[in-house]
Amino acid sequence: MITYEFLQKYWWFIMSLLAGVLVFLLFVQGGQSMLHSLSRKEDEKKLLVNALGRKWEYTFTTLVTFGGAFFASFPLFYSTSFGGAYWAWMILLFCFVLQAVSYEFQSKPGNIFGTTTYRIFLFINGLLGTFLLGVIVATFFTGSEFTVGKGNIAGLGVAGPVISQWQNPLHGLELLADLRNLSLGFAVLFLARTLANLFFVNRLNHEVLEQRSRKFVLFNGLPFVIFFLIFLVQILIADGYAVNPATQEIYLEQMKYLHNFIDMPVIMALFLLGVATVLYGIIRTVFDSDFKGGIWFSGAGTIVTVTMLLLVAGYNHTAYYPSSVDLQSSLTLQNSSSSEFTLSVMAVVSLLVPVVAAYIFYAWRALERKKLSLEELHSDGHAY
Repeated sequence: MITYEFLQKYWWFIMSLLAGVLVFLLFVQGGQSMLHSLSRKEDEKKLLVNALGRKWEYTFTTLVTFGGAFFASFPLFYSTSFGGAYWAWMILLFCFVLQAVSYEFQSKPGNIFGTTTYRIFLFINGLLGTFLLGVIVATFFTGSEFTVGKGNIAGLGVAGPVISQWQNPLHGLELLADLRNLSLGFAVLFLARTLANLFFVNRLNHEVLEQRSRKFVLFNGLPFVIFFLIFLVQILIADGYAVNPATQEIYLEQMKYLHNFIDMPVIMALFLLGVATVLYGIIRTVFDSDFKGGIWFSGAGTIVTVTMLLLVAGYNHTAYYPSSVDLQSSLTLQNSSSSEFTLSVMAVVSLLVPVVAAYIFYAWRALERKKLSLEELHSDGHAY
């Protein structure tokens, strides 16, 4: 029998998986942040832009799907985070708007701003978009400054009908003052850049850019590993936000996230496998000049690693969105989800996800049958 608790866990798994896919697809943003450092000539820049331009809609669509699904399945998180840390979210979303505008208009006739302006927009999206996303995701472990009063929905509280209140006047910018948040922000940034170089090695038919990309895999892969390890060690040894299953009381537990890994050995095994697969794709690409499949190993490893990491943040009686100023305001799968009816209906709709995923895979393969070269680019009627 499908219970309410099962549906809550099911939808947290779906959200974690979407987050993993989104982080993988950030290779588009990572590539945009290297348009000027990786290329030397205009033709090289145009080749990179068009290689990424054929994939940017996947990232944008996944981000929108992630936000919509989160709103439908865990609306209290949506209202608390988006309504409270709105400067962080607004800057992030504005970066993605810049991306969409840039790809659509940089090569349009009568472009009054010039191609360079739109490429700067792509650079901003690649740099800030990835970094801020990592910072925001880190708060699932480090906590944020908010309070929640569900009684306010009937206008009974001092704040009227407002359920969640952000307790810091910086409204999200204060997240940048936490070293743990910065560590994951930089880790996601350098991971996106690493995946982008693996993508270029696999996708481009351009010897010079391929050689540079292999070097850049090492240059970006090393800081990614360092920053990710810093973040991982910090959360594993820190106090975590545990939930008493009987009373739903939230309390601090020493090394809670390490205990979650130990208590859920399958998740820990998949997490370690994901990390190993990411490293395999990076290391083999650096040391094997004939190997071009690193994006598939590191990409799949990224999806698995991020998914398992977020499962650790929400499963095993853990508050997935902690409040650092009021423990009992922290959000859990039980106190922040939609109704059982809503989750049930959405679960039926989610059965179509494999069909959509199969279509995306088919479309991706259709676009990747031939490696992208300057000759193909010049003969393409739809070049960015």
